[in-house]
Amino acid sequence: MSDDYFEYRHTVGFEETNLVGNVYYVNYLRWQGRCRELFLKQKAPEVLADVQDDLKLFTLKVDCEFFAEITAFDELSIRMRLSDFGQTQLEFTFDYVKVDEDGGETLVARGRQRVACMRGPNTNTVPSLVPEALVRALEPYGAQRRVLPGRTA
Repeated sequence: MSDDYFEYRHTVGFEETNLVGNVYYVNYLRWQGRCRELFLKQKAPEVLADVQDDLKLFTLKVDCEFFAEITAFDELSIRMRLSDFGQTQLEFTFDYVKVDEDGGETLVARGRQRVACMRGPNTNTVPSLVPEALVRALEPYGAQRRVLPGRTA
């Protein structure tokens, strides 16, 4: 695993394919969410506790661009990087890489996801600073942290 991305390894199953045998597009978006969840579990467990309190991580935008088809039993490496860091929002990129048995790799898709941090009850949420524990966990995975008013470098 590289130092500049968080990796989620996945084997494509039959249930993730359509009638023609290709992976149904919505699964790429599901894998983005799964990658983000595993990152939190493995690298920022304090943030998960905060989510159980009142922190909400709202997905504002997702997209995915496809370069090649994949099918059942293909081995994937979903590689998440931090591409933008704002005061209350983060943006991640996801490279979907097919890993061959011989170790060869093919980029099959690239995605993006923008997330906002919010706090408060569901009927009255307000933007919130990205938690420091999450900032620290994300430092190795991409965009340089910008020093923001009220925060230290």
